[in-house]
Amino acid sequence: MISRRQYASAQQRAADLLRKTRIALKEDELKRIEVADMGLSELDQSGVQILTLVDTEKIAVKLLTLFPHQTEPEHVHPQIGAYAGKEETIRCEWGELFLYGPGEPTPHPRGHPPQHRRKTYTVWKEYHLLPGDQITFQPGTPHWFQAGEQGCVLWSFSTKVVDTADVFTDPEVQRVTVIIED
Repeated sequence: MISRRQYASAQQRAADLLRKTRIALKEDELKRIEVADMGLSELDQSGVQILTLVDTEKIAVKLLTLFPHQTEPEHVHPQIGAYAGKEETIRCEWGELFLYGPGEPTPHPRGHPPQHRRKTYTVWKEYHLLPGDQITFQPGTPHWFQAGEQGCVLWSFSTKVVDTADVFTDPEVQRVTVIIED
């Protein structure tokens, strides 16, 4: 859960990060930033702020912002009926991103998920993305990411999005944000 005041503050912080990129965005778009606290009520540690620019039956384009050291928890984009699941390309636009997926674990990863949730992170091959770097994950591939010291803005280019169907390895994660009034 997150309070209405916390939600508005996170939207403003995300808009400020987006402005640093100099991407042409309209003020009404910035007001649509979604704040996802993952139901964990620890937004500065776990969560992501999402600005959806395109979302059709075939493709989606989003700008995601992460506050300094904020982590989007490990998840997969599962198959849903005849839909194979979301294929996603993550491209760093501003800041630095530590992205993790399957493969040989990196001996000394630079990203650190919240200590009390570490057991729910299972993939440790590290990709260090700087502006212009990108990586693509096929549907069903577990992955998670964390912003560097200054935060991060990244692009998510993907096939059809069904975010509420994402499967998180942390059973406490709830993808739909619950807002409580102050």
